[in-house]
Amino acid sequence: MDNTKLQEIIEKNADTLGGVSGNWKFLYKETPMLCVTDATNNRMRIISPITESKNLDKDLLLDSMTANFHSALDVKYAISNGILWSVYIHPLKELTPEQAENAISQVYYAAKTFGTTFSSTALIFGGGSAKEKKEEPIKEQKTHKF
Repeated sequence: MDNTKLQEIIEKNADTLGGVSGNWKFLYKETPMLCVTDATNNRMRIISPITESKNLDKDLLLDSMTANFHSALDVKYAISNGILWSVYIHPLKELTPEQAENAISQVYYAAKTFGTTFSSTALIFGGGSAKEKKEEPIKEQKTHKF
């Protein structure tokens, strides 16, 4: 993958596209996204803003971290510059066209399902929300050192 091929994939999937090579702003299903690449260091990321981090309470933060393990799959929830983002990060050269298209979709779904299922696809590995965990009785468990 390179910036030329990645731009073609974004153009094919996006509602609108602006910016310059390696630093694109686009809408996907009316959701704002950014794609930033660093060809020199072989990195790329696709991100979508969700909300200001000051809007997050403890339960939402815990649910986000749980989702990063169980339901966000290839994307993650992350905070930068006071914003909560849906984020996909990958080496640029090794990225396939299928992965790029899937990344756009997962970033979109993770942003749209934030606060509900916190999922980037229909596949969920388990987990649950912080609110659900509060209602469960606390069980004493053995701890293991890794």
